Amino acid sequence: MPRSTQEAIAVLPASRIEVSPRRGLRREESARYVGVSPSKFDEMVRDGRMPKPKRIDGCVVWDLRRLDLAWDALGGDDAASNPWD
Repeated sequence: MPRSTQEAIAVLPASRIEVSPRRGLRREESARYVGVSPSKFDEMVRDGRMPKPKRIDGCVVWDLRRLDLAWDALGGDDAASNPWD
């Protein structure tokens, strides 16, 4: 059994290694990050629940930290809306 995280990563095939998120995420990645479909994410950006993107030359990206802030600001009672209880 591997003794360290580095040793564990060394024995994993490349397809199983997950890279931590980048600071800037594209539309599909941003939607996946907050757990919704791209079309629902678009709706949330339009109505202000999610932040507007940054345009870097021709690339449109969302700031991971702003996504986190928007997520924290979402309303709703987590316990009341849990369908698994």
